[in-house]
Amino acid sequence: MVDAGFLDQAACIDLISKTMREAQIRPIAICICRDGERILVAEGRDHKRNRVFYRPLGGTIEFGEPGAQAVRREFREELDAELTDIRYLGTLENIFTYEGRHGHEIVLVYDGRLSEDRLYAQESLQGDEFGQKFKAVWKRLDEFERGGPPVYPEGLLELIRGQK
Repeated sequence: MVDAGFLDQAACIDLISKTMREAQIRPIAICICRDGERILVAEGRDHKRNRVFYRPLGGTIEFGEPGAQAVRREFREELDAELTDIRYLGTLENIFTYEGRHGHEIVLVYDGRLSEDRLYAQESLQGDEFGQKFKAVWKRLDEFERGGPPVYPEGLLELIRGQK
């Protein structure tokens, strides 16, 4: 506990706010876009572990926003793409460490279809998350099962295959 007598009010509020953010559970929604045995995933890297990983696209659910609307919004914002035929698959809990920091997410997982067929023919798509460019790629599900780079959240492959 911080003694508020040693910090001004603004510094105390900032410290408390930062601590709360770090310890909060984040609700997110992701969408599985399939093309046969391939799924669209964002490629990421944990520099502290020097490890590549993948995760379906999506993001934080805003207050009062249903999960299906969140994935629609995230695909518009990140890929400038529209989703159709969205259906709920399940929920996963994701407790992880990324870049040395602990995280905890409740993940609503949806299945959906990109509205433009041309996006399925592209090997990769350029995404943008708050001005940071990222690459989304089509990966075969069996690539994650053969000991290659992982796909997160854990349990996702089982959920996709209907085993969870």
